[in-house]
Amino acid sequence: MSSKRYFCARTALRFAQKRPLGNVKTSICPVYFSHLNSIARKARIQPKEIGKVAGKTLYEKIWDSHTVCKLPTGQTQVFIGLHLIHEVTTAPAFDMLREQGLDIAFPQRTFGTVDHIVPTDLRSRPFLDSQAEELMQALERNVGEFGVEFFGLDSKRQGIVHVIGPQLGLTQPGMTLACGDSHTSTHGAFGTLAFGIGTSQVRDVLATQTMAMDKLKVRRINVNGALGTGVYPKDVILSVIRKLGVGGGKGFAYEYGGSVFDRMNMEERMTVCNMSIEGGALVGYVNPDSTTFEYLKGREFVPKGSDFDKAVAYWKSVASDADAHYDDVVNMDGAEIEPTVTWGINPGQAVGVSEKLPLPEDLADPEGARKAYSHMGWQPGNPVIGTPINVAFIGSCTNGRLSDLREAAKLAKGKKVHTGVRALVVPGSAEVKVLAEKESLHKVFTEAGFEWREAGCSMCLAMNPDKLQGNEICASTSNRNFIGRQGSPTGRTMLMSPAMVVAAAVNGKVVDVRQSL
Repeated sequence: MSSKRYFCARTALRFAQKRPLGNVKTSICPVYFSHLNSIARKARIQPKEIGKVAGKTLYEKIWDSHTVCKLPTGQTQVFIGLHLIHEVTTAPAFDMLREQGLDIAFPQRTFGTVDHIVPTDLRSRPFLDSQAEELMQALERNVGEFGVEFFGLDSKRQGIVHVIGPQLGLTQPGMTLACGDSHTSTHGAFGTLAFGIGTSQVRDVLATQTMAMDKLKVRRINVNGALGTGVYPKDVILSVIRKLGVGGGKGFAYEYGGSVFDRMNMEERMTVCNMSIEGGALVGYVNPDSTTFEYLKGREFVPKGSDFDKAVAYWKSVASDADAHYDDVVNMDGAEIEPTVTWGINPGQAVGVSEKLPLPEDLADPEGARKAYSHMGWQPGNPVIGTPINVAFIGSCTNGRLSDLREAAKLAKGKKVHTGVRALVVPGSAEVKVLAEKESLHKVFTEAGFEWREAGCSMCLAMNPDKLQGNEICASTSNRNFIGRQGSPTGRTMLMSPAMVVAAAVNGKVVDVRQSL
């Protein structure tokens, strides 16, 4: 092991061992309440006083309470409370553990699922894709050998990692959470510091339950006012990224607030936090409130009875103070946001549906815009409305939850997918699929001409059979429109809300969903 990387490994283990795990099969949060008391004893103050220290953001509070030590490199070694794993970034990490004779420090803090590579239609084993089958077998072998709880294909808990964590109540306020996936920022909707990490960091968390990290600055993004009819959280985050740029969040954690976020439900907040990384922010979060607590109450891994009341008291204490200092503040008017569509090859290249495609010379990155136009085949100055599509995809960790499917079904009911359009609806988890079917949403979709699939990442990325062919244009609820992202090097992706995707599927082209509401 690198002496620098693991300089405080023993300290980290002692740090973690001070926190009794309790019955993690039924409750996660008591770990954190115990942790809070431990931190309080170090500081010689009472737990209830921690939240009263003036002028701190949620980010600072959680960062400080999870700091193990300062490394010689200048980085901070941070304790990770919950580690979520999947089949793609874990196999090499487990191999590294074996090579170095290491075990998982705290297997009770790690949970695994399979999502990226699983087919969403024919799921018989072995998979037709031999590489996918190899990854699946590796994950099954590793979780079995190292004692990690695993939600496999035969589990009712299986699904996209960023859907099942909140769904099961594993994700809770005041935590640090890591996962080997870019969109781990999703969990920040709960007031969680959630980090997307790479394979070597997955190894570090498995081996020490810690990571070496640089502290971020905090940018507060206020969206006030009211969203108009036909405007959804997906439009909010695309507008934020368009305004600040795909690199605007580098070195920052984004704290989202304002009346628009106050009115959002938890699944809507998850959509926004999910795409924080697309704006360059490693972390995006919303302060926990009554909406958060009501969502969590009664979920499988959430404390029950009096423990829940104690948990809520702690969760409230980690919210940003009213007089917290921010390194930057951005204000936006929700009433000015309209249904938004990407036109280029990154999520920041977006326009309101009523706008025309921008001229490269009017943008901060004219060369990037020209590259995007070359790939997409559009002409600057033309309206985005009327752009034909070949494929419609509803799903992903951004928009594959029950509320997304409900909203999409409202638009799909009584309509038919346009001739020549291939349309898929892929639930984000096995439970979402069951709940949607209880509400007969699947019938609405299939009667309209959509394919109804099993849970998985699907067409969000090209690691399973759901892919674009040739230069197809896809109206997608996913989070990335990079070249080749959906499986074809010449394929073209246009990101938009579930409602906008349904409207495009029915009309065979991009339209303004507000005209259908």
